[in-house]
Amino acid sequence: MNDLESIIMAISKKDEFTQEDIWLADVAKALSHPARIRILKILNDMDSCMVGSLVDQLPLAQATVSQHLKELKRVGLIDGEIDGPKICYCVNSKNLAKAKAALDKMFSKIGCC
Repeated sequence: MNDLESIIMAISKKDEFTQEDIWLADVAKALSHPARIRILKILNDMDSCMVGSLVDQLPLAQATVSQHLKELKRVGLIDGEIDGPKICYCVNSKNLAKAKAALDKMFSKIGCC
């Protein structure tokens, strides 16, 4: 099988899943880095935050923090507003609650073998 056939097969298989499952998998992928978990914790505790103050709280360079913020924003777990030369980020409570509810639903029958 060549690369094109692999891509077509992957795309057609994706149609077999619900939009919610695809979205939740994307959220899980975005949460798969410890820096992103820490960023969400910081933003949740602070209610909002400037990028500079995030960098001060993480052992990462400004560019790396910006990449992690971009990924969290892409899946909708955070929002960002431009405030002059800075961007203020905050947790998107609606989407975070949606992800939590989907995970709770998915794991509601843990222990039922």
